[in-house]
Amino acid sequence: MQTRTEPGSCLRFAVLGPVRAWRGDEPIGTGTPQQKALLAALLLRGGRTATAAELVDAVWGEAPPNTALAALRSYAFRLRKALGAGALVTDSGGYALHVETDCLDHAVAERLAAEADKARVSDPEHARELLTRALQLWHGEPLAGLPGPYAETQRTRLGEWRLGMLETRLELDLELGAHAEAVSELTALSAEHPLRERLRYLLMLALYRSGRQAEALGVYADTRRLLADDLGIDPSPELSELHQRILEADPALAAPASAHSGPAEIARPAQLPATVADFTGREAFVRELGHQLAEASQGSGIMAVSAVAGIGGVGKTTLAVHVAHEAREQFPDGQLYVDLQGTEPRPAEPEAVLGAFLRALGVPNPAIPETLAERAALYRSTLDGRRVLALLDNAYDAAQIRQLLPGTPGCAALVTSRVRMVDLAGAHLVDLDVMSPEEALQLFTRIVGEERVASERQAALDVVGACGFLPLAIRIAAARLAARRTWTVSVLASKLADNRRRLDELRAGDLAVKATFALGYGHLSAAQARAFRLLSLPDGPDISLEAAAAVLDLDAYAAEELLEALVDISLIESAAPARYRFHDLLRLYARECAERDETPEERCAALSRLLDFYLASAAGAYELENPGDRVLEHLAPTARPGLSFTTREKALNWLFSEAQGLLAAVEQAAGGGCEGPSRRAVDLLLAAWDLMESGIYARQYEQAARALVTAAHDCADALVEGRARVLVAQLLRMTGRFTESDEEARRAMIVGLAAEDPLTCSYAPNVRGLVAHKDRRYEECAAYHTAALEAFRADGNRHGEASALSNLGWAQMALGNPDDAVATGRQVLAILRALGSGFRLGNGLYAMSVALTATGRLDEALSCLTEALPVFQEARQQFWEGMTLYRLAEVHLTAGRWRESASHVEQALVILREVGGEWRTANALTMLGRALAGMGQSVRAHACWHDALGVYTALGSPEAQEVRRLLGGETSASVAV
Repeated sequence: MQTRTEPGSCLRFAVLGPVRAWRGDEPIGTGTPQQKALLAALLLRGGRTATAAELVDAVWGEAPPNTALAALRSYAFRLRKALGAGALVTDSGGYALHVETDCLDHAVAERLAAEADKARVSDPEHARELLTRALQLWHGEPLAGLPGPYAETQRTRLGEWRLGMLETRLELDLELGAHAEAVSELTALSAEHPLRERLRYLLMLALYRSGRQAEALGVYADTRRLLADDLGIDPSPELSELHQRILEADPALAAPASAHSGPAEIARPAQLPATVADFTGREAFVRELGHQLAEASQGSGIMAVSAVAGIGGVGKTTLAVHVAHEAREQFPDGQLYVDLQGTEPRPAEPEAVLGAFLRALGVPNPAIPETLAERAALYRSTLDGRRVLALLDNAYDAAQIRQLLPGTPGCAALVTSRVRMVDLAGAHLVDLDVMSPEEALQLFTRIVGEERVASERQAALDVVGACGFLPLAIRIAAARLAARRTWTVSVLASKLADNRRRLDELRAGDLAVKATFALGYGHLSAAQARAFRLLSLPDGPDISLEAAAAVLDLDAYAAEELLEALVDISLIESAAPARYRFHDLLRLYARECAERDETPEERCAALSRLLDFYLASAAGAYELENPGDRVLEHLAPTARPGLSFTTREKALNWLFSEAQGLLAAVEQAAGGGCEGPSRRAVDLLLAAWDLMESGIYARQYEQAARALVTAAHDCADALVEGRARVLVAQLLRMTGRFTESDEEARRAMIVGLAAEDPLTCSYAPNVRGLVAHKDRRYEECAAYHTAALEAFRADGNRHGEASALSNLGWAQMALGNPDDAVATGRQVLAILRALGSGFRLGNGLYAMSVALTATGRLDEALSCLTEALPVFQEARQQFWEGMTLYRLAEVHLTAGRWRESASHVEQALVILREVGGEWRTANALTMLGRALAGMGQSVRAHACWHDALGVYTALGSPEAQEVRRLLGGETSASVAV
């Protein structure tokens, strides 16, 4: 970014905040406030000349001093000297400042806003990004601290302009479905601009779309009262209309959904098979392939080839035939069709296919040559100048079809195959996936009949879900139901619910899903078939390349070669680079093959290798996040190495990307069949502790841990049972189920002592102490944490010691010793910083902030929380991120900063509703009500308190009494921790 007059000077200026200037990255002094006012007046004229009189009026207004003109010349001289020759020029008795557009933040913001306005209709996501970039150019109050009427006028203009852009960006947020995230910002803005009805309108809409109807109505009530008290007017018609629509729960207020066009009219060309009458969905694919054929038919380029690939039964032929019928009029010279029998033992020979095509095109039998090359040449010559479509169905590979392609402009080929034609030069490749749930239900309904489905909609959804949304399976299931009038949809759903019999149930006449899959399986090499079988055994939704290599007992390169071969023939899918998954029905088929063709010992060995890989890798990730933690020394040994991580970020990337597969492996191990309740499985949960703490995978984590508790209890394995119960207890506490948590921790202590397990004996009392604190049994709380502290120290576990000390600080505060709690918190931070801890340092800072808040040291508490928040965000600890935002709101509330408190607690609510459980959500609603009450929004505050009261009452929490006092008008009670 350079000035026009001095290409090497690189001058940059800012007015959207304090007036500043830079040469490159070095700041330039711009002088006194009056001198800055002159600079701003010139910058905002966009290079136009300003007369001396205009500039005097801009800097001093209607009463300039006698020396104003001389002062103006002095300021101009100093600016010219500071900026360099050529930037500030004298012109016709006035001055002008020549600056490139991209060198002034105001001009950049104008350009971004204009681009956003153009993009808003066609690309709202891009428009929102442009506005966000524009708004980021503001750094406080525009022209901050400048004197003079011109600066004051411009401050008002720029502030109004920014607010207008903010409103537009928030409107786009709502259009794009980010209503929950927008609530926090809208709450703060409406408090800052209480009479701006457009902000109130957007806040009401965002709250309503977030499922907070009572609060939305509360905003309207507060607005109506405020307008009446301050201005003596009623809300605008737009706001009143929105209020009425919210009362009526108008469906049109829901977030806008994109429209879908229906299937186009079906045509009937010569050689094409008949299209199915109940063709359903697939609009995007129909449009994509239709566009390709339309382009090809114009004859403006080379002959076009579209190749559709997908698993057996996904509807490749049905789609291709449908699209070909639609394109009939674009290819008036004919449509050719052949089934190339690519899944049969002997696929069709290209010579024979070409002979049939030539006869169909009018070439007499005696004129058809013998060799493949000659037939292909005659085929292309015959098609020259014609507009013909060739549908090559069920191709074996690219080699089979190369000589069958027309090859001249105006013609097109549409190919279907289970193999992705990656080696077919110039082809437009389309990967056909299963149907969406809506499309699947629509297809099922068309075959079965609206009347039978309407009364059993959920059962119908269960049926198409059991079919894996695979069109062939849905057709078979629907055909069976249509042929049995005495069956209900629920009867069919119950038959398909049994995984072991599902494939056998999906058979009707000569159609069978299992037979379709068997055709592809029969073409596999021995190594490919083994990989197909073994990879179906893990229960995870998908699997990484490294994990698959462990299952197959191969190195990553050999495993990738097999996996990509299976992807190319559509027997597995590549969910993402180096990640793979089965279609549900193909997994069932592959497992049947594994049970038939693999010994029980081979199947168990494959799952054992996977568990080893997960445990070794998770232990490595845990060590990087918690250096020196003694937990790792208590884990079961592994026979297979895991991955090595060089940074915490890479370790976290692996842990969270593998979370579902890892937790599924734990639950699968708990299910038995190979080795009973697995020590490695419970230790894998311990090594993946961060997944539990984050809250994101809490449900699946709890399910896996409970499965281990049951299996270990049945087998009297005290060590596994104790560790699993501790994990369940911790998770229950995090999600607000305190009574259950205490009982699990109590049982863990009993079996942990029996097993003499130092992990269980230290972590269980730690959890019990936290539950006792919540129940206000503070003496017991201190006793439990003291016991945990002693156990951690006896084991040499410094991380555990820090955790117990931190929790002991909570007890000290509750017992009336906040200064002791602060001292304890300092010990905790010293330990964690010495260890180089990751997000555990955030835990220590969080606990320290609470102690500081209790002693009235709010600035220090704010500093701790501000340091903790990015620690949790970088570690992907959503639960702790939400709790930190909650504590930030608490500090601001204590300081009487209502708007800041409301903003932070709104952000906390978005997270805690997902991962914090009902009790913590109610705590946040209570605090939001306090902040709103402080801002004068009493109706909305009462709506929050009513929602919180309902939760507390249902949970039997003592906080219900406090909220009743708030609703009765008392607002001084403290919020539960």
